[in-house]
Amino acid sequence: MHDPESHLIPLVLQVALGKREKAYIFGNDYETEDGTCVRDYVHVTDLATAHIKALEYMLKNNKSDCFNLGSGKGYSVKQIIEAARRVTGHPIPCETQSRRAGDPPILIASSEKAEKVLGWQRKYQSIDDIVKTAWNFHQNHKNGY
Repeated sequence: MHDPESHLIPLVLQVALGKREKAYIFGNDYETEDGTCVRDYVHVTDLATAHIKALEYMLKNNKSDCFNLGSGKGYSVKQIIEAARRVTGHPIPCETQSRRAGDPPILIASSEKAEKVLGWQRKYQSIDDIVKTAWNFHQNHKNGY
């Protein structure tokens, strides 16, 4: 849990839980399909698995390396909100505000090297699965723990 929370999925789920009145979309005029920022989402369990594989790699090879972890596919802010609406059944009201300084339109990572060198594969492929497991967690851990 972050204090204050800064990650989109938990923020949107807090609306569905009644902890926030609405979600905020910072900018809707980016050069993306729907005008909102696009980001790459990887399930926390998949990230943990990649870290374990990286540690095993370091121990086996007695060296470290750099790996990007991503899905190679991005989802817009609006797509994440829609996924949360589908998963939670909550309308999740939103308000569009001005862009935040420094937000790039698109950030997507390729995990090709991690897949090839570490043998890492994501278990959670769909954004609905990622949001669904986050929703289950947040329903059972309303304070983040």
